[in-house]
Amino acid sequence: MENMPFNFYAIIAATFVTLIVGFVWYSPKVFGTIWMKETGMTEEKAKQSNMFKVFVLTIIYSFMFAFIFPSLVIHQMGALGMVGGDPTLAKPSYIAFLNDYGDAFRTFKHGALHGFISGLFIALPITAINGLFEQKSWKYILINAGYWIISMIIMGAIICGWK
Repeated sequence: MENMPFNFYAIIAATFVTLIVGFVWYSPKVFGTIWMKETGMTEEKAKQSNMFKVFVLTIIYSFMFAFIFPSLVIHQMGALGMVGGDPTLAKPSYIAFLNDYGDAFRTFKHGALHGFISGLFIALPITAINGLFEQKSWKYILINAGYWIISMIIMGAIICGWK
C-alpha cells in the first residue's frame, strides 16, 4: 500500500460511520419516531427483523461504499487512475508528483467539504427520486438524505484527512 494516495485503515474506520450515525440519527430522540411514522414501521415489525443479517449486510455495503469514496474526496486519486491503479508500475514522474502534491488538500476539513458536496449531489437526488416514486413524504426523504449527507461528511473527513 506504499505510495497509495489513501489509507486503508481510514476505509475500515469510515465503514463503521454509517452504523454509528444511524444509531444516533434514527434513535427515538432524534428522527427515529418520525421516520417510523413516515415508513409505517412499528415496534412489533422492527422486532421481527433479523438484526444480525441487517448489521452484517450494512457493514459489507458500507465497506463497498467507503472503498470507492476516496475517488470522491481525495484529489490524488486522479493520479493513481492515470497509472492504471498500480503505483508500482508507474513511471518516476508519478512518485515525483506525489512527493510534490501528495498532501495537497489532504485535511479532515477538505474531506468533509467533499463529503458534503457528494451527499448533496449524490445521496439527496438518489433518495429523493426513490422517495418520489415510492410516494413517500418529504419528511421521509429529508430524514434519509440527511442521514447520508451527515454520514458522507464524516466518511469524507476520515478518508481524506487520515494519511
